[in-house]
Amino acid sequence: MFRNLILTYHEKKLFCTSLSYYSLSRSKCRCARERRTASDRVFIYADDIGFGDFSCNGANTIHTPNVDRAAAQGVRFTNAHSAAATSTPSRYAMLTGEYAWRKAGTGIADGDAGSIIRPDRYTMPDMFKQAGYTTAVVGKWHLGLGDKGGEQDWNKPLKPGTNDIGFDYSFIMAATGDRVPCVFVENDQVINLDPADPIQVSYKKNFPGEPTGKDNPELLVMHPSHGHDMSIVNGISRIGFMKGGKSALWKDDKIAETLTDKAVSFIETHKDRPFFLYFATQDAHVPRVPGAQFVGKSGMGPRGDCLLEFDWSVGEVLNALERLGLDKNTLVIISSDNGPVVDDGYKDQAVELLGDHKPGGKYRGGKYSIYEAGTRVPCIWRWPGQIKPGVSDALLCQIDWFATFAQMLNQSLPEGAAPDSRPMKMAWMGKEKKGRDYLVLQNAQNNLSITDGRWKYVRPGRGPAYNKQVNIELGNSMEPQLYDLKKDAGEKNNLAKEQPKRVQQLSAELEKVVDGRYGLPLY
Repeated sequence: MFRNLILTYHEKKLFCTSLSYYSLSRSKCRCARERRTASDRVFIYADDIGFGDFSCNGANTIHTPNVDRAAAQGVRFTNAHSAAATSTPSRYAMLTGEYAWRKAGTGIADGDAGSIIRPDRYTMPDMFKQAGYTTAVVGKWHLGLGDKGGEQDWNKPLKPGTNDIGFDYSFIMAATGDRVPCVFVENDQVINLDPADPIQVSYKKNFPGEPTGKDNPELLVMHPSHGHDMSIVNGISRIGFMKGGKSALWKDDKIAETLTDKAVSFIETHKDRPFFLYFATQDAHVPRVPGAQFVGKSGMGPRGDCLLEFDWSVGEVLNALERLGLDKNTLVIISSDNGPVVDDGYKDQAVELLGDHKPGGKYRGGKYSIYEAGTRVPCIWRWPGQIKPGVSDALLCQIDWFATFAQMLNQSLPEGAAPDSRPMKMAWMGKEKKGRDYLVLQNAQNNLSITDGRWKYVRPGRGPAYNKQVNIELGNSMEPQLYDLKKDAGEKNNLAKEQPKRVQQLSAELEKVVDGRYGLPLY
């Protein structure tokens, strides 16, 4: 490629923009000619879906045939992790190859957060573009847009945005379904806007005369259980305040359909050249408003119905790849950004109808937690003809996808890029049983743990031990914690006092990884 690694990455980006149209056209033509020698990559990234939410991982009360189909055709991982127990830091770590706790400002982002990944940062999509791929992100973003949080003009192009950090095409939700603005953003600009009804967004105060869930519960079709009582959109109150933009508002029951159609359309449009698609669904994040075809189908309320909807999205992507003859040339990854949560702010009967279903499987905790269910997520790699079907318990993390794909594509990374990502091709392909030597994980309070796959040490840190609102153990404690995950998968027996030498050894390994580069405080 034309990128000269002697230059800094910022310099290379400027250099790339100055290349002639002729050169770029030649590159695109070359990519088209090399179509059969380059494989595609599709990440299907669920939201708040836990290890135990798929039938291939042991769920008995929910059936996910399309996810199961992918698992039967690929490697199903039992010890794969997101880098953090919440959305924004997990996604940041995956796309940059850097632990989010190294960088301030990577906590759960507001809907009006500024761009957390800046244009001078070398990203995973940058690497794919370097390798000749067309890149796209479709779905939930939650990594900020615009230069500075709270100062964006949502009626103009949001710069810097996704197109500035390596994506050729984007169709996204700015943050989450429960945060304003409730609009889709295509190539960094809100779609379907009426200039006569501009969007206004604030996370500080309401706009005069605008109803809220707190003051106007009579207007709600879904009521909050905690928080989520600000601006009302489609009869659902959200986090943050919004005015205007009525023609641009999404329909909650159409989000999954809209995003899936966009993902499939991208695949169809780019079937003749290598592509990288990051497809981040809204399911099963709150508010849970499944499409009409899924309502009541699970017997578990909207959360269960959204699990079925996610499975449908997976099936639509798999079917499209097979229909287009791309299935054997495409690596499909299915995973989740963090562990599960049942009641995350709305009265949607998720708790009442849960029954015997265990979203986190046999693991303790859930979303927000330092315990295993916080980051041990479902993960499947499917690539017919390239990956032999099976099950792997190798210790792995999404943060390593960056370096692994660079390894698979023979791409050199600029100095300083993806500093925490490790090339793990053989483990991810299911050809090696061993994964990482050590993995560092983070909870919602930015407290850290380290594990070697069997032993897990949780560093002492401040913060509540338990979140009553979501009914999840967070794992925060001022006492050190040590668990033998092979004998005690549920992390019930703290062995720190019995094994001080092992605590000391793992604590020392953690400090080596931290290496003084810790951007977030211990609460």
